[in-house]
Amino acid sequence: MSNHTHDSSKPVVSGNFIMENRKSLSIIGGAVVVLIILYIGYLNFFLGPRATKAANEMFKAQEYTGIDSLTDRAIKGDGSYPGFETIADEYANTKSANLANAYLGGLYLKKGQFQKAIDALGNYSATGSPVIDPLVLGMTGDAYSELKDYDQAATYYKKACDKSENNFTAPLFLKKLGLVLEEQKDFKGAVDAYKKIKDTFPASYEASIIDEYIARAEAEAK
Repeated sequence: MSNHTHDSSKPVVSGNFIMENRKSLSIIGGAVVVLIILYIGYLNFFLGPRATKAANEMFKAQEYTGIDSLTDRAIKGDGSYPGFETIADEYANTKSANLANAYLGGLYLKKGQFQKAIDALGNYSATGSPVIDPLVLGMTGDAYSELKDYDQAATYYKKACDKSENNFTAPLFLKKLGLVLEEQKDFKGAVDAYKKIKDTFPASYEASIIDEYIARAEAEAK
């Protein structure tokens, strides 16, 4: 993760935003690994030797993904098996390469390489997955928020929320959208984002903690 310094003269929300975003990055990093691995079974049905070879070569990089100390091997390979960078490059236009870009985005985020994350995630093409597609958009928002480009972050969080209204990704990125809007002093917009979590996703984890966010943003909006 990046090491931001916090100026005590800034509103408290800035510190909260950075802290909350770091927590979310950890959650999203783990989630994207699990969810993409679940989706990998689909690769077995691809036609063509090139696509099949790419799918077969991904397994070792996937193993390394779940082990923090082996993140570089997941990205670069281990000498015997290619990493996601090679798969994304050499097997371009296969679904394996597409998923490799999603993996790379998550891994670069965890390493604090935010522009690399944006570039990799930008190479991902939507598959119709109700979970992976919004995750990729949300992770792009994470990268922009870490670079303090809050306009772009808000844009991608909104896209992530609109892409799929499932109970995992939508409330997570609505909360992050609210945090970004607070950072931009759009407290009314933040209240709307937080209240949507409470009203539309009442069973989500985010809904169970959102009252304090609503109260804080409403106080600032007055």
